[in-house]
Amino acid sequence: MTPPPAQPSYTHGTSTTPLLGDTIGANLDRAIAAHPGREALVDVPSGRRWTYAEFGRDVDEVARGLLAKGVVKGERVGVWAVNCPEWVLAQYATARIGAVMVNVNPAYRAHELEYVLRQSGITVLIASPSHKSSDYRAIVDQVRGRCPELRETIWIGDPSWDALTAGAATVPDDRLAAAAAELSCDDPVNIQYTSGTTGFPKGATLSHHNILNNGYWVGRTVGYTEQDRVCLPVPFYHCFGMVMGNLGATSHAACIVIPAPSFEPAATLAAVQRERCTSLYGVPTMFIAELNLPDFASYDLTSLRTGIMAGSPCPVEVMKRVVAEMHMEQVSICYGMTETSPVSLQTRMDDDLEHRTGTVGRVLPHIEVKVVDPVTGVTVPRGAAGELRTRGYSVMLGYWDEPERTGEAIDEGRWMHTGDLAVMRDDGYVEIVGRIKDMIIRGGENIYPREVEEFLHAHPQIADVQVVGVPHERYGEEVLACVVPRDPADPPTLEELRAYCDGQLAHYKVPSRLQVLDAFPMTVSGKVRKIELRERYGTGA
Repeated sequence: MTPPPAQPSYTHGTSTTPLLGDTIGANLDRAIAAHPGREALVDVPSGRRWTYAEFGRDVDEVARGLLAKGVVKGERVGVWAVNCPEWVLAQYATARIGAVMVNVNPAYRAHELEYVLRQSGITVLIASPSHKSSDYRAIVDQVRGRCPELRETIWIGDPSWDALTAGAATVPDDRLAAAAAELSCDDPVNIQYTSGTTGFPKGATLSHHNILNNGYWVGRTVGYTEQDRVCLPVPFYHCFGMVMGNLGATSHAACIVIPAPSFEPAATLAAVQRERCTSLYGVPTMFIAELNLPDFASYDLTSLRTGIMAGSPCPVEVMKRVVAEMHMEQVSICYGMTETSPVSLQTRMDDDLEHRTGTVGRVLPHIEVKVVDPVTGVTVPRGAAGELRTRGYSVMLGYWDEPERTGEAIDEGRWMHTGDLAVMRDDGYVEIVGRIKDMIIRGGENIYPREVEEFLHAHPQIADVQVVGVPHERYGEEVLACVVPRDPADPPTLEELRAYCDGQLAHYKVPSRLQVLDAFPMTVSGKVRKIELRERYGTGA
């Protein structure tokens, strides 16, 4: 008797609960109507706090202010800021009027900011004036003349922000209602840039339907209700913060808690204690930093029950401590990518330690995933490695103004090609075992070597350069630049290389190691063997 064929590496998430058909603004209105007096947003650094009714009022004020400035449906509004209440207000205000919010990484410097402004056609930029060593005003002044579509910059905490909100008085409520009435849940609402293999980031364009549903289902999977208070030390400019965090909270009428403008372990734990947070987010390195605080044991974290860890694999010992010492018995692991809004796979609240550390979970409701032979596209049997692909409501509309690159990522069946090597277990849980492409993940930040290589190629002392990720104890990976100098007698030093990048590339993309070579190892067909560079120099000091 012929044995039955092996179970294919395909699964889809079923649910008796339907997808949301709302726009983000309409969904927020439902939360306001149901829970007007519950807290929606708390900013611990400034002490400011909003109930849902107050939050809705201020969102509408910013939305009317943008209408007063002539912002129309489909127009791109950039937000270049660290975590703060104004970031959240801008997120919901742009959605309210159908503008497309463009997330701009606060680590960007002139080279990257100019590209994003020009590629997306941002007309209005909402920005922090400065943060730590970054002078955002100076950077905007540096690139403004080369970005003709940028007509105005609104600075948070500045008279220009006050002017934005004051302008709301000139726009009647019925005009705002009319703008909202023109919107479809399938309209684009957000552009998030993800580093590209061809040198420049690609703008993943996401709809209301994409990100509202993904936030809702991530929150539902960890059991959010209006009783929950979600501490978000992760950046809002990532899907982790603005979708899994903000939309995950508001779609369940939970409260968003901002512990600090950027990640600070002590501030995070203090916010959890003070605000009695029930959920805490972070990449594994954030949790490690919190657990390693000398006074960690002095914080009262007993209010926590859940949270989300994503960005890179969690070591078993770290997960044990998060569950036992941070009281996060129901902590969840998520896997995804910006192009899928972002989460496709998630562990469940009652999963055991092995599933939380050995896998990235199983598929969420209303999403399909499969593992295929990356050459033939044929689904492989469970237990075999192949490329992970995903399909469903979460797949982006496309890369902004780049149909060819969209076609390379999303096939005719609407499957998103993740580029990740995965194995699907018999129980449907998925392990990520590698990356088809050479993406570097440093402390949760995705870095594509080609972008860094193209920038370094312009260095006067460099003839050729290859960038690879090599192991790092704290960040998971660090950036190694392998350089062939123009003059072998005068190679660049690491200090010179880093100085060249300073102010031009985000700090996490700047190489932390340098290897000077006479030539690169090559394949027979003339391609550089990056795997050999990683193996040869990945353990060096």
